[in-house]
Amino acid sequence: MQRKPLALALAVALSLPLAACGPRETTGDAASAAGENGGESVAEPAADANPLLQPSPLPLGYPPFDRIADQHYGPAIEQGMARQREEIAAIAGNAEAASFENTIVAMERSGELLNRSLRIFQNLAGAHTNDVLQATQADLAPKLAAHMDAILLDGTLYARVADLYERRTALGLDAEQQHLLERYHTDFVRAGARLDAAQKEQLKALNAELASLQTRFTQNVLRETNASAVLFDSREQLAGLPEAAIEAAAAAATAAGHEGKFQIALQNTTGQPPLADMTDRDARQRLHEASVNRGSRGGEFDNREIVARIVKLRAERAVLLGYPNHAAYVLEDATAGSTDAVNTMMARLAPAAVANARREAADIQAVIDAEGGGFQLAAWDWAHYAEKVRQQRYDLDANQLKPYFELNRVLVDGVFHAATELFGITFKERSDLPVYHPDVRVWDVFEADGSQLAIFIGDFYARPSKRGGAWMNAYVQQSGLLGTLPVVGNHQNIPKPPEGEPTLMTFDEVTTMFHEFGHALHGMFSNVTYPRFSGTSVPRDFVEYPSQVNEMWATWPSVLANYARHHETGEALPQELLDKVLAGETFNQGFATTEYLAATLLDQAFHQIGPEQVPTDVIAFEQQALAAVGADFAPVPPRYRTTYFSHTFAGGYSAGYYSYIWSEVLDAASVQWFKDNGGLTRENGRHFRDTLLSRGGSRPAMDLYRDFTGAGPDLQPLLVRRGLLDDPARN
Repeated sequence: MQRKPLALALAVALSLPLAACGPRETTGDAASAAGENGGESVAEPAADANPLLQPSPLPLGYPPFDRIADQHYGPAIEQGMARQREEIAAIAGNAEAASFENTIVAMERSGELLNRSLRIFQNLAGAHTNDVLQATQADLAPKLAAHMDAILLDGTLYARVADLYERRTALGLDAEQQHLLERYHTDFVRAGARLDAAQKEQLKALNAELASLQTRFTQNVLRETNASAVLFDSREQLAGLPEAAIEAAAAAATAAGHEGKFQIALQNTTGQPPLADMTDRDARQRLHEASVNRGSRGGEFDNREIVARIVKLRAERAVLLGYPNHAAYVLEDATAGSTDAVNTMMARLAPAAVANARREAADIQAVIDAEGGGFQLAAWDWAHYAEKVRQQRYDLDANQLKPYFELNRVLVDGVFHAATELFGITFKERSDLPVYHPDVRVWDVFEADGSQLAIFIGDFYARPSKRGGAWMNAYVQQSGLLGTLPVVGNHQNIPKPPEGEPTLMTFDEVTTMFHEFGHALHGMFSNVTYPRFSGTSVPRDFVEYPSQVNEMWATWPSVLANYARHHETGEALPQELLDKVLAGETFNQGFATTEYLAATLLDQAFHQIGPEQVPTDVIAFEQQALAAVGADFAPVPPRYRTTYFSHTFAGGYSAGYYSYIWSEVLDAASVQWFKDNGGLTRENGRHFRDTLLSRGGSRPAMDLYRDFTGAGPDLQPLLVRRGLLDDPARN
């Protein structure tokens, strides 16, 4: 969700995880995609019939999804690259001396067709892909990498930027303009603009291969995840699951041609939600092992060799650019600043987290032994028996909560309500705009004075054509220079219930919905001049911060009371249940923190090595890396193992997965700021919006944080939240 400079928006398509679907998905959702979005039966469109070649006539530039065929994307993006090459050539070849307007602003204006087409394509490739989009994606990846290199490695263009940079204090620029110039100069330098001709050619080859490999990795992850769905022979094997979940598994098996059996699809994380309820240990083991073996079990979707090659190429590129390793390169331009800063934080957090997880494991083993289990705790047992510990300790069954969390009520009376109370914005659903899938919904978003702020797209259900996880993206980004207002989307992977049944969410899904809407607010409140700084265009280790702050409203008493009502009776969530939820906020945090930190440590381990240290056996390296820091605790595997770790090997969070915990440091302190200043008030919302959310990347991230909180970050609130440190107030 982080935007790059100029038409370097195209870099987003190369770096963020994109999805693809396998051959078996040519039925169901993928088949409907062919009908809605112009599948393989649609003929190659004539250039003048391609709706992407002109700005959308719909409100705020909302994409005309009903007019866009799959085959429109490639030609539009190719033409967009050609058009931008002409624009960039004109800027570089301008006979007039370089000025801020004729060079920096001109680059900001360039690539309009490319950015518009690519942004829609990238989003659809993640949210609702098919074979045609997948093929287009693979074809475009190296071309887009080459296009980006042609801009950033253009010596004549860089000379104009460097000239302006040297004269920046004498140009009479305001603060946003000066920051923009500085960012452009940094982007060019970090992209290799100072390399000699031979080195530039070497860099171009590295970037092209990386673009292709990252695309292959992403596509393999989705195909493998779909292909690894676990088939069970009997209802008894799924004992413990809610009846609705068993019926959904039966329906999934029937749809896959396995009448009378039961199929459970995998989610993108290592841990699989059904494990908490399933009582059959062998069935749990099958589901867990199907998850952890993804991408490393041989076959056409195996990612082991691809990972090794990605790591080697990234390391070689870093050395070419003057850095010891890829992580050093990435972190230099993040708020963390260095590998030392990240390693120091990990060194402080990891031992405490693992120690906490081991204490939790002992509690779980005690329950297993008390029941006469006769086995040692394994990874596939943790969720099931942790839930029993939760029930014993807090008298709380997580399934007791779901009837109070119906999707539409959570969204409208929870997420939207909190935003209205805090910021004064309102929402009106509309059905007249086209959507790319029938499950997608659209809202106008209005300021308190009735003027339009944005359009919000909600895409909440899982489907085979959608990549895993949850995310926010922008179809149109706000810019004063371009006169645009934002069109943003939130995506989740909530299982869709059978027709006519309500969508009842887990508490984690509820929290995720609030989280992603925090990203949406960051995009919608953007009030900057230059598109380079719009919305979530902030350092990767800062982008998760506003979204994590927004999670606090999920359990804010007045918000919770407004949305947490029984879907049948309308009864409010009983206070005793809420009290149990709040009392158990640090429950299982050893597990949660350890599985996250294990993945973070893997990300850093793969990217803090030089080209000569790249392993040939990435699974063995994974095990060695975890053992080296004491994070190899078998009952708690990494949240993502190497071969399906899209955050890092698809590019978007490479050497940056630490960002979630880094941002949480800022978030925990900010939650305390809201509590100290009266909580959910319009005044607090105005301050948060004016000092931080509206500013995008127009100022250094930590300056914005200090503008909002009045202080620097403090690790203490996070340690207390995660149960890694006793709260002095409790002693």
